[in-house]
Amino acid sequence: EHHLKGYMENHTKVTEFILVGFKSHPGLQLLLSVLFSTMYIVTVVGNACMILIIRMDSKLHTPMYFFLENLSILDICYSSIITPKAALTFSLRRRIISYNSCASQMFFFSLFGTTEAFFLAVMAYDRFTAICNPLLYQIIMNKRLCVFMVMGSYLSGCINCTIQTGFTFSLSFCGPKEINHFFCDVPAVMHASCSNTLVNEIVMLAVCGSIIVGTALVVFISYGYIIITIVQMPSAESRRKAFSTCSSHMLAVSLFFGTVYFMYAQPGATSSPDKSNTISILYTTVIPMLNPFIYTLRNKEVKGSLKKHSWKCSM
Repeated sequence: EHHLKGYMENHTKVTEFILVGFKSHPGLQLLLSVLFSTMYIVTVVGNACMILIIRMDSKLHTPMYFFLENLSILDICYSSIITPKAALTFSLRRRIISYNSCASQMFFFSLFGTTEAFFLAVMAYDRFTAICNPLLYQIIMNKRLCVFMVMGSYLSGCINCTIQTGFTFSLSFCGPKEINHFFCDVPAVMHASCSNTLVNEIVMLAVCGSIIVGTALVVFISYGYIIITIVQMPSAESRRKAFSTCSSHMLAVSLFFGTVYFMYAQPGATSSPDKSNTISILYTTVIPMLNPFIYTLRNKEVKGSLKKHSWKCSM
């Protein structure tokens, strides 16, 4: 009987999955679709504007803006992997995703998500150097190091997404398989498998956990030092200015690491799908949309550049 079961499993290879998304009222599905589409448009426009402003203004050709530009490119890619497909799933009930599309969605989502965590760590280190070692800033954050850090972030993303996708899709899936999510996320796909997923869960916890905890530590230690340095500044004005920049960054970072930690870095991450679906909206669609606003709206240089270019345009 065991042999027969094995034979059946091998011969009912799953070619597609059904994305369940949110089990809810059709009216709410339409609302979700509109919401996702709107957030996607804002994400692309906001981040594209960010890239354009940085490219056009030579004053903004500094390490901080080099990282911001890369973050914007990353956020457009990151959001494009998930949001358009999710909006279609909600509006047209196109819930079916092929096995290969599911694997590639997971691969790229994991790549960009991991890279984003490393980017946030790199950006925190950049701010730490600027505020705590201002005299050595130009020497430390040279062009070569900046490019190396961006490449290193993507390389780390590549390693993680290869491990996650490889491990998840080595599981067997039998019969028509529902994925209780609006995209092919690692815990949700793992949950849909009919194999024993213990090893996978341990690998996910170990790899994702160490990445999330490692990058978050760099971020929070950097900001810890930044806050100490700010507190010791002599003038109230310079303290206020430095705090306003850091507080918005800290908000973005806490949102990202908080939600990602909840999803991937704690035992039983695969056990509560409905709660995790809601939370993953935060880091898949909301955070990429907010990043350009958080990093620029409280930023005098970008505002100045915007005014200058809009004035040129109106001439």
